[in-house]
Amino acid sequence: MSEAKKVVKRYSDEELNEFKAIIDEKLVKARENLAMLLEAASNDANDLGDTSPTFKVLEEASSVQSKEENANMAARQQKFIKDLEAALIRIENKTYGICRITGELIPKERLRLVPHATLTVEAKNMQGQNKPIKRK
Repeated sequence: MSEAKKVVKRYSDEELNEFKAIIDEKLVKARENLAMLLEAASNDANDLGDTSPTFKVLEEASSVQSKEENANMAARQQKFIKDLEAALIRIENKTYGICRITGELIPKERLRLVPHATLTVEAKNMQGQNKPIKRK
């Protein structure tokens, strides 16, 4: 007779605490980065008063582009922070690390690299190809 493989439905509390520590650390860094990006986006440190008109136009265009890039990066950082905060809620609910499509556990290695992941790599790839995903 073959021995039935034990099916793991969720990560243990100890494992969830490990992921929580990773997420908390990433949140601190993400919030610091967001603060720097917001400061850079709102800063008008470029005093263009003593430059010639031609260079002033080029500098202003560069400044506008730089501010737009900072605003885009800040928006991405805000989304990352929200995703990390949502992961903390899933840890509290003990649903963290469970693929929202297949119901399987997301491998620890993936969660250590992408702690806000909600899909296994296979489910994400299948989703990107618009293929139906079979639950196991």
